[in-house]
Amino acid sequence: MNPIWLLTGEGSMFKENEEFMLNKNVDAFPLRTDKSIEVQQIPLFDIEAVAGLVPLFQDRTMQTPLDYISIPRLPKCDGAVYVTGDSMYPLLKSGDIVLYKEVSDIKNEIFWGEMYLLSMDMSGEEYITVKYIQKSEQSGFVRLVSQNKHHQDKDVEMTKIKALALVKASIRVNSMN
Repeated sequence: MNPIWLLTGEGSMFKENEEFMLNKNVDAFPLRTDKSIEVQQIPLFDIEAVAGLVPLFQDRTMQTPLDYISIPRLPKCDGAVYVTGDSMYPLLKSGDIVLYKEVSDIKNEIFWGEMYLLSMDMSGEEYITVKYIQKSEQSGFVRLVSQNKHHQDKDVEMTKIKALALVKASIRVNSMN
């Protein structure tokens, strides 16, 4: 289409210049939403059924999702899980869904202050939680911070974190049926 005709109504509706038709001289201007994906099918997993985040992240292709979630123009997500507990209340409630992007290099890819889904080794047991991660005053540690002020902050050794994912979005259902 002829952009002059489109804006002013003057000239012919269609551009006849061959270079323009072949997109040779057209400048593209990236938009804020270019990093988002227009349509994606995000698998919703049952953490208990896959025995935790570590096995889920190790081989997502071997896991059967409960269903798929599609939200237009959402940043790239690797999966979604249901939240349990009240440590992030009122921002997240038990039963909400968080959509996440896996972090492969835990030591170097943390965005301090952001919300993460994480799996930690606590005395040989896997502990899965959603928390803000902040820098700790202790070397080699991170501070896990809850939204709910009834939960105290906790410093944990970074080596105890076995799986980590940045929370990209959350979904809350407010009614039954």
